[in-house]
Amino acid sequence: MTNLSTREIWRAVLGELQLQLPRSAFQTWLKQTEGVAHDDQRFVVEAPTTFAVAWLERRMYNAIQKTVEKVTQQPLEVHFQVKQEQGRQNGVDASTGQLPETERYTPPVRPVVSFNPKYTFDSFVAGPSNQLAYSAARAVADAPGTGYNPLFLYSGVGLGKTHLLHAIGHAVHPTGMSVMYVTSEQFTNDFITSIANRTTEAFRDRYRSVNVLLMDDVQFLSGKEQTHESFFHTFNDLHNSGNQVVITSDRAPKALALLQDRMRSRLEWGLTADIQPPDFETRMAILVSKAKNLGIRLGENVIELIAKRIQKNVRELEGSLNRMVAHSQLMNVPITMESASRILDAVTTDKSRDSIEPIRILEAVSSHFRVETSSLIARGRTRKIALARQVAMYLLIHELEMSPTQVGRLLGGRDHATVIHGAGKINGEINEDSDLRRDVLAIKEAIFTPV
Repeated sequence: MTNLSTREIWRAVLGELQLQLPRSAFQTWLKQTEGVAHDDQRFVVEAPTTFAVAWLERRMYNAIQKTVEKVTQQPLEVHFQVKQEQGRQNGVDASTGQLPETERYTPPVRPVVSFNPKYTFDSFVAGPSNQLAYSAARAVADAPGTGYNPLFLYSGVGLGKTHLLHAIGHAVHPTGMSVMYVTSEQFTNDFITSIANRTTEAFRDRYRSVNVLLMDDVQFLSGKEQTHESFFHTFNDLHNSGNQVVITSDRAPKALALLQDRMRSRLEWGLTADIQPPDFETRMAILVSKAKNLGIRLGENVIELIAKRIQKNVRELEGSLNRMVAHSQLMNVPITMESASRILDAVTTDKSRDSIEPIRILEAVSSHFRVETSSLIARGRTRKIALARQVAMYLLIHELEMSPTQVGRLLGGRDHATVIHGAGKINGEINEDSDLRRDVLAIKEAIFTPV
């Protein structure tokens, strides 16, 4: 780290920022700031008012943190606080601008969350389709941060990603390490709340102080720029500290087109393992295990029937079995081939996503918004058509896993940047706008309901 004093570092940072930012922004928000302390983890900056602190945290944190890192040649977390009176405040010695060794920043440890008791390594049925993911998860649980870091697991829905995350949590918790399981939606909500309540430092401490972070469904961070930025820095901080990060998604890192390139590259630093739909033998083994846990006995012919009919994922296997058990208990009848076949007929009538054509999505979107399908491809920019087109972009990428380039070509030759922006806008607003969420759910129902 540089031998410059805190104030010298901050003067250099301000010099860099003055070249980067508009004059009005620099004069209003940065001219009256001071660098007051630093150690090997954070750099403390004072601003004249609480409002200025909130503005710097929300609007300028990224630019400031990058510039501090450039000047100091060390990754530091920037902490903003309201200007203090002269003398020693908040553990800072005003004469040196240093944090005493005994008062160096030590983040609090977040309490461990509860894990689903059903999701353990013992209850996970491993087979050829998931062996790599299972073995990697076991290795991570045995020695967090020493091998596959990050561990990135991806698959379609219902194939065991969340099960493995919880299994890691169950295995790590008894060792005394701090471990946190969080969905991307929970991370986003926590981040938004921290901004609203001006508790961003507590938010950062909460997520960057754990030994093992388990993040589920990272694909839903796409398009949420500030949340994405916060997770990027959280990932860097944990990884640089040797703490373990395990992440799941519905697709491989390179297919997460709406994530920033630098984030995608980091997700590929460790081990990437996919989970494929289970083969017939594994499906049979899963059903035997589930039936045993439910305390029921099934004939081998019934198990074989279910395993042949349900091929997509474990969740559907378990759901079908649960339906049969419920029917048997409510009607007080045994599970027979006849009753099993009847229940499976009802379960498997849903239209497969594999048979959905892109035009079906365009037609469903057009019908819902009452616009012509051709208008989605044309250059019309009315608010209604623009929204419909962006929803179509979102669905084509997230439901059919088309690339932005393919979507752009389908929608009248639009460039991939336009598609990324449009799909990202919907992805970012869908959790906050209840009307938009209802629109998208209604369209999806129309798309995947048999005609």
